[in-house]
Amino acid sequence: MRGVFLDAVDDLADVFQRVVRPTDPPVTVRQQDTVRPDELPGLLAGYDFVLDDHSQMPTDVMRRCAGLKHIIFLGTGARSYMHPEELAELGITVHIIKGYGDTAVAEHAVALMWAAARGVARMDHAVRAGNWLRTEGPQLTGKTIGLLGFGGIAAEVARIAHGSGMRVLAWNRSPKSAPGVMFVDMDTLLAESHVLSVHLLLNDETRGLLNAERIGRMRPRAILVNTARGAIVDEAAMIAALQDGRLCHAALDVFATEPLPSDHPLTRMENVTLSAHSAFRTPEASENLIRRALDIADGLAGGAR
Repeated sequence: MRGVFLDAVDDLADVFQRVVRPTDPPVTVRQQDTVRPDELPGLLAGYDFVLDDHSQMPTDVMRRCAGLKHIIFLGTGARSYMHPEELAELGITVHIIKGYGDTAVAEHAVALMWAAARGVARMDHAVRAGNWLRTEGPQLTGKTIGLLGFGGIAAEVARIAHGSGMRVLAWNRSPKSAPGVMFVDMDTLLAESHVLSVHLLLNDETRGLLNAERIGRMRPRAILVNTARGAIVDEAAMIAALQDGRLCHAALDVFATEPLPSDHPLTRMENVTLSAHSAFRTPEASENLIRRALDIADGLAGGAR
């Protein structure tokens, strides 16, 4: 079997070279940031599998990619870039990679939480502009963090938050239990959380889950943290709640449109802290990610022999 790494940018080509093994299937590494969908049939011709970091793969185009059997998506959010069920009907299996960066994303979520609580980004901008702005924000020790969804990342957030003296609540679509975590219904989670942190996969059930009605049921002046997927939150409803003060602050690593347009309303709001979909970006997580992708390729090659 032969593969291609379609969009190895942001140092991922270097990471690939660090973790690849002589026994791995041959993979062509392309360091092209933007891949247009109409380019895909030509770029994927002759390959059995593709490693995809961030390229869109529309079903109507993939229909013309004869011979491709597997897409190894570098993360869990494949649905933001393709339709796995439709691709399966074409004979293309989409593989996702879970757990590679749980600690990295959790640490970033916690960093965003504290930055939001204390107004760090706003002070940074002001001081750089020559203004001695000093903001006041709440201590989070003794406060309640609510985890919307409870997988590996949320479990890591719970560990850090609990160790910091926070009360930890969680809601999950299926029953779970974890030390130091109280699992509650959605209404309780929204009403009691000083900080609400989103940790759900994006699918048809979770798209728009945190809508205007649910945002309206959140604790007044709560902080919203989202390191999952932008489409899980109704962006317009969130902005409205930030503008009228029902939400104290939003700390966001993910957005409905990425990259975030420079003229987007969020870029002009003082009670918003932004990062560029980078919660997973640590050397440790990147090496885990690429190695696990190659392990999947190894398994596919073994099965093809």
